[in-house]
Amino acid sequence: MTAKDANEPEGLEPRRLQQLMQRVARQDSGALAELYRRTSARLYAICLSVLRSDSDAEDVLQDVYVSLWRRAGQYDPAKAGVMSWMAVIARNRSIDRLRGRRGKSAPIEEAASIVDDSPSAFQLVEQAQDRERLSHCLDELEDRPRRAIRTAFFEGASYAELAAREDVPLGTIKSWIRRGLLRLKGCLER
Repeated sequence: MTAKDANEPEGLEPRRLQQLMQRVARQDSGALAELYRRTSARLYAICLSVLRSDSDAEDVLQDVYVSLWRRAGQYDPAKAGVMSWMAVIARNRSIDRLRGRRGKSAPIEEAASIVDDSPSAFQLVEQAQDRERLSHCLDELEDRPRRAIRTAFFEGASYAELAAREDVPLGTIKSWIRRGLLRLKGCLER
């Protein structure tokens, strides 16, 4: 064992990592599992230090190992140690995630210019109360005028259609609706 090997943290012996990387390059999933066990804590720390989010760091770490599985054959021990090469991949993937996150968000000031045409909570409550009052007042009407008003206003039926449905003269339908609407108005004004 060299002095350099003795200074490496346990599980990060350079020669062992090189052997594992060679096996991963041959698509040995057991080697990838061992490489993960030996190196994931350090790579996770790198991801977390850049991203400052556990869930993002976990996602990027997974991407790193998928990338290692696909790119293990590109590793060149003459250029860098395994851990250094993997750390660069983890750091770059983390930075890419940060850039992607920044591209999706806009400054909060831009929200002020967005027009929201939907009713406010106050308006929704007021509308619900109005519907409830109208329903209550309609329930106070006699059956035939109530049915005629509902059909005319909610289904769009004409006076002639209502007279035919109810089998009454047109003037009778008009009277029912007129008297019914007057009673509704009085009820809603209370």
